[in-house]
Amino acid sequence: MDKAQAIQHFWEGFGLPAYDENTVPADAETPYITYGVQTAGLNETVYPSASLWYKSKRWDKISQKAEEIYNAIKTMPSTIKIDGGRMYITTGTPFAQRMSDENDNIRRILLQINIEFFTN
Repeated sequence: MDKAQAIQHFWEGFGLPAYDENTVPADAETPYITYGVQTAGLNETVYPSASLWYKSKRWDKISQKAEEIYNAIKTMPSTIKIDGGRMYITTGTPFAQRMSDENDNIRRILLQINIEFFTN
């Protein structure tokens, strides 16, 4: 699994469809995750973000999912195997931030993570 595939696999692990933020299908239905893909070389860290998207007037379910992701990152194995090495994911600061949307029926939480690569 290359770096981009590993990032896709990571975000798919939370029970929601996950899309590269540049290729979200026009017919995508909430809830889903969008994420940025950033890669680097040996011992370099990138700081990508992702967004949770829910159609709701309430924050409870989307906040629970953000907390689930936070806890999963905090308890995951130290590194994830990828082609030619490993990568290490940690939570960013701030980890989760509520975002407004022009559509009052959409709830979005922006997530910040850090990924350190131990591969070329």
